[in-house]
Amino acid sequence: MRKIAALIYPDFELLDLFGPLEMFGMLGSDYALTLVAEAPGPVRSGQGPSAFADKTINDGADYDILFVPGGMGTRREVGNPVLLDWIARTSEQAEFTLSVCTGSALLAKAGALDGRRATTNKMAFDWVTAQGPNVRWVRQARWVEDGKFITSSGVSAGMDMALGAISLMHGDETAEKVARWSEYAWQKDRHFDPFAKLHGPT
Repeated sequence: MRKIAALIYPDFELLDLFGPLEMFGMLGSDYALTLVAEAPGPVRSGQGPSAFADKTINDGADYDILFVPGGMGTRREVGNPVLLDWIARTSEQAEFTLSVCTGSALLAKAGALDGRRATTNKMAFDWVTAQGPNVRWVRQARWVEDGKFITSSGVSAGMDMALGAISLMHGDETAEKVARWSEYAWQKDRHFDPFAKLHGPT
């Protein structure tokens, strides 16, 4: 069983977090999901509802997968050295590191993506890429795989990325089953990204 640390912080994006976790959670015998924050207890999302962190970044727990959602809170957390240090250390030890939307800004600021290909939300592309000048940013991609790093575009793209990660770890047939169980139309082509053109460079 792979242990997933899903990082939450004030003003995280609801769908960034719970969409992908739903996909992994459908394979309950393969993944153990844990919400991790700087402090235990409720953490308010950008949309209002809170999620409850069962573990903190100081618990010393080991995780197989680090999962970082995006949200408006990333604008603040890129200036949080304590959190960035935990991200860097946890990512280094993890088998896989995943992000959705502007979550890649935190990975980039922590130095975890240096020299790697990655993507992010196209509406926030300029801001995110400024956090990681040594990252090989990909403007047009639904999600990007580079070794153990899998980063996705904005919000709903996280579910496609999660299924892509499941396919990578368990095979395409298992990912297809999860998509059917969740009644989700999986966009399997990770290069398909109409939003890159829609939002365009600023």
